[in-house]
Amino acid sequence: MPKNLSALGFMSGTSGDGVDSSVIDSNGEDIINIKYNRFDPYPISLSKKIHDLKERISKMQDLLKYSLKVEELEREITDFHLDIATKINKEIDYDLIGFHGHTIYHNSDEKISKQIGLGDHLSKKTKKTVVYDFRQNDLKNGGEGAPLSPIFHLALIKSLFNKNRVKMPISILNIGGIANITEIDKDFKIFSRDIGPGNCLIDMWIRKNSNKFYDENGNIAEKGTTDKFIFDQYLDNYYYSKISSKRSLDTNDFDVSFAKGLSLENGTTTMTDLTSELLSKKIGNNDILVCGGGRKNKSLMKQLKIKIKNKLLLIDDLNIDGDFVESQAFAFLSIRSYLGLPISFPSTTNCKKPSLGGVISKNF
Repeated sequence: MPKNLSALGFMSGTSGDGVDSSVIDSNGEDIINIKYNRFDPYPISLSKKIHDLKERISKMQDLLKYSLKVEELEREITDFHLDIATKINKEIDYDLIGFHGHTIYHNSDEKISKQIGLGDHLSKKTKKTVVYDFRQNDLKNGGEGAPLSPIFHLALIKSLFNKNRVKMPISILNIGGIANITEIDKDFKIFSRDIGPGNCLIDMWIRKNSNKFYDENGNIAEKGTTDKFIFDQYLDNYYYSKISSKRSLDTNDFDVSFAKGLSLENGTTTMTDLTSELLSKKIGNNDILVCGGGRKNKSLMKQLKIKIKNKLLLIDDLNIDGDFVESQAFAFLSIRSYLGLPISFPSTTNCKKPSLGGVISKNF
């Protein structure tokens, strides 16, 4: 059995609101201890830069077109993570950093996934081993580069099962910008995929039609009414599109221009209704534990509960903070990468063989 390592995991999610950080102890197979969680919000100016750049990059050529802006933002995001790592290290020690960076372009058809973040620079400044660029080996092995958290979800469920806190089979639904699901059967075999928009349709609509970044608690959606014509038209187009059959999605696969002309409230309700409808069709039959920021949207969760027959629980109900599952996952993935253990599998990303993880930098 490999020795236990302590890792700091970072996640800057598609919402672009800030960085989740977690420190865990693990041997790469089991979660030994979850030691620390914190959230640091981006300054509004940095959030705006992230969203502005991501909206400009809709194809591979745009990465070159906006390369100077990409490099500028990459330095700024890296320095933000560096500041957090330094503060955390004053409170708690760790061996590794799992640095996901921020995804600005992901296209599984082109086998491209671009996360910005300077792993070598972070290693040099923190004097810590940094694991970064987690998705490239998977893409090289024919995978879609996402989702990567399922192997952590499996370790989490095994831990809960051993304490008689869950029954098998079970699924973990992560509602971030994109929603993904990890199904775990009674033999602890995993199958995962992205299943549709998470918060992205709602967030896009809110950003384009107000000075807010998201619909806090689903409050705006509660004030509006779904536009049935637009709802039906979008579903018809979606199910006939290539997007509906993709196993790995990006927020750029979605836009809200089809709802132009709706009020803020009616548009938000329509986006929320569409999101719950799309997720409900691909959610499977297992009991479900929900994590990610979308679980806080009470309107979205209420609609999901109406549309599915599954037992739906917040992962928080099991004393696990649903805000930090992804940052804990990248701490876990950094340990697996460092120990030479695979982080993605044919049943999770459609890669041809179990694939090793990120680039390891010891730049000090």
